[in-house]
Amino acid sequence: MLPFQKKLTNSFYAMLSLPATAMGFGLAVQIAVLSWLLSTKYGLDISDIGLVWAFGPLGGLIGQVVIGIISDKVWVWNGRRRAFILVGGVLAALGLLALPNIGIIQASLGLDGVLGVAIVVSLTIDLAINVSFNPTRSIIADVTPEGRPRTKGYTWMQTVSGSFGVLAYLIGAVFDNFVLIYFGVILIFLFSVIPPFFIKEPRRLGRYGKADIDDAPEVAAKKEGTNEASLIEIIKTILPLWGFLLYAVYGFLVRLAGVPRIPNYLFEIFCGVLTIAVMFYTLTRKEEGLSKEKGGVIGFKKILAAHSFTWIGVQSMFIYLFAFVQFRVPALADIPTGENGEILVAGMEQINAAVGRIVNWSFFSLNLVAAIIPVLLLEPLATRFGRVKTHTVSIAIMAVGYLSILYLGYSPLIIYFLMAIVGIGWASTISLPFAIMSQKIPQSRMGLYMGLFNLSVTLPMFVSSFGVGELVEKADDKGIVFIVCAVSVGISALGWSLVKEPRDVFTKHPVEAGQE
Repeated sequence: MLPFQKKLTNSFYAMLSLPATAMGFGLAVQIAVLSWLLSTKYGLDISDIGLVWAFGPLGGLIGQVVIGIISDKVWVWNGRRRAFILVGGVLAALGLLALPNIGIIQASLGLDGVLGVAIVVSLTIDLAINVSFNPTRSIIADVTPEGRPRTKGYTWMQTVSGSFGVLAYLIGAVFDNFVLIYFGVILIFLFSVIPPFFIKEPRRLGRYGKADIDDAPEVAAKKEGTNEASLIEIIKTILPLWGFLLYAVYGFLVRLAGVPRIPNYLFEIFCGVLTIAVMFYTLTRKEEGLSKEKGGVIGFKKILAAHSFTWIGVQSMFIYLFAFVQFRVPALADIPTGENGEILVAGMEQINAAVGRIVNWSFFSLNLVAAIIPVLLLEPLATRFGRVKTHTVSIAIMAVGYLSILYLGYSPLIIYFLMAIVGIGWASTISLPFAIMSQKIPQSRMGLYMGLFNLSVTLPMFVSSFGVGELVEKADDKGIVFIVCAVSVGISALGWSLVKEPRDVFTKHPVEAGQE
């Protein structure tokens, strides 16, 4: 173990954050360019773009759970997570190279349309990223003690990752999206391949943290033997997500298998009622008086319930911001028109350029805030007031930001400013929930639960891809996307207010305590 890891220095936290940064940068590139490319270059409809995005969560659904379970049990190349970070990073870098070449791939295969190729490319990238994403987050919990050091690990992860996310959107806005893609290929490769060799992973993991790691080897081995996860156990654990899971299966059957849609949106209504019912049941259960393991599972389910609605709002923003901007572009830029007011070809080119520029600067503003505040603001607030309270307030602010964009976003500068407000919730969403969740579950099963936790991200994304996509396409006023975002994130804030704060939120590592 290198000295900077033993002492938990800031340079170690920065190094520890780089693999997750690589995966986050890959997603940032995809967010910045995929919808824009498919809409402006290949002319796909909004619903088809939503279908392409639906295969991304499918990659997470498969990749993160399976890889999480496997990485808890293996030891390859002197690490539990290292091999998956290396392989996934290399594949993700190669996958990005296909994005600007979808048309070439389609032509070389002799296919009639680009939709199928776009789906395959998107799924390939997401599968590769998700092979690494779970291990890049799990390794932070593996090598940091519970309490403040682990919170610091995840806030540093977001600060470093967010900083490079800012760089991604800056490159896209100042240069162009093609420069961004090729820069991303190089960065993802370097940040995935080099850092894992400077991080020493523990050979054994205890059930709940440092106290268990100190157990005798035979005791730790006995505890590790209880880590098998059955399909029934997994299904019971993800109870708050059953409605999302049913809707995802139904959406794929309707869109891809040609299964007739149930009339009057009855199935969608059923899934919505089921989701609210299981969410209410989960969030009102008590953890007191139970063993740490049973209480931890209930707490974990509460986190799934609360976190899931955040991602309907977040993913809808990522996918359909371009549609909202297109809807308001005539008020945002001077567009050349003909004598009868029709938009000329040059005007359409200007619209496409304006949309890409405004979307990139909007995401730049979002990620600039998300890069700055985790270490400087969120960590100190979480230490003083608790992680759950800090996160709840942050995403409540996010909901207010969404509504403000809807009613006030009639100029680029105002949109950029309001996206910065939304960035407060975004910064918290991709940092604090990981720290909260990691305190609820056995550390020796971190990969499994990190994968199940990711289901509260991926399954709600299908709602954004299918349901919200259809809603936005049919609506005359594309501002409806921000109504969906605000309502879903508001429900999430209410759910988080019912999550119990981990008891060890103020715990400090002995090294840190001695440094103060």
